[in-house]
Amino acid sequence: MTEAIPPQVARTLATWGEIIATGDVAALPSILADGVVFRSPAFFKPYPGKEATVLVLSTVITVFENFTYFRTFYTPDGSSAVLEFGANIGAKSLKGIDMFRFDADGLIVELEVMIRPGNALMALGQTMAERAGPALKALLAG
Repeated sequence: MTEAIPPQVARTLATWGEIIATGDVAALPSILADGVVFRSPAFFKPYPGKEATVLVLSTVITVFENFTYFRTFYTPDGSSAVLEFGANIGAKSLKGIDMFRFDADGLIVELEVMIRPGNALMALGQTMAERAGPALKALLAG
């Protein structure tokens, strides 16, 4: 039996939905924990911290076309959620999932993205490297 989703998690996901729908990432830092970790589908090494996460997510939101969420799944305690999505990158269609883990305040502490098929993932990786790569490299270098 699933417990009720904590209201703070529901608020965070509502804000996330507004960000995705509008493309306005101004509220993104407010729903991320300071120690957030973003795990990209294209790279093995995770991106730590708000600044890197905001940079990656604010770029990817401009890359996906026709982005749509289909289904949402929660862990029984509501501390994690998986959102299934579809989108396009140019002529390539993709499906994926966003896996969220939340802290007690409902802030995102971990976001891991998985995408298929491989050719769409490669197109995403190439586009992201072109658009965010230099800024991300500089940020992570300190």
